[in-house]
Amino acid sequence: MLDDHDRRILRHLQAEPTLRAAELAERVGLSPQKAWRRVERMEREGVIRGQEAVIDWERLGFAVRVSLRFTLDKTLPRAFDEFLNAARELREVTEIQTFLGRVDVRLEVIARDMSHWAQIYRDKIIALPHIAEIEALMHVSRIKTEEALPV
Repeated sequence: MLDDHDRRILRHLQAEPTLRAAELAERVGLSPQKAWRRVERMEREGVIRGQEAVIDWERLGFAVRVSLRFTLDKTLPRAFDEFLNAARELREVTEIQTFLGRVDVRLEVIARDMSHWAQIYRDKIIALPHIAEIEALMHVSRIKTEEALPV
């Protein structure tokens, strides 16, 4: 599916997503038209899903990051969907993941400080439907964050 030119394009876009077509083409050894056609093809095929800004939440005043693991009470048929729909509405939730196993859902939540976190937890988190168990993990430090794949 991907040839060497495609992989080189992906490597460069992962490292520097704002590269202009001419600069990208020069780095991968293609004409700008050919390089851009390849990018457009990979976008159509869903290999490249888009570009996004990566926000440093701490610089915006959100110093607390908490990972919450939920086990849901799945005795009601729509419990999972109702929980996820409600969690999506919380502005402080930056990520939602689902799992198979004892833990059903993980939410990544940001807050300005511990007081703000306590307010979010009391007013929003424990109000989410169908919770059987919650485990909160307070982030201490981020050791590695890597979105790029080794292509």
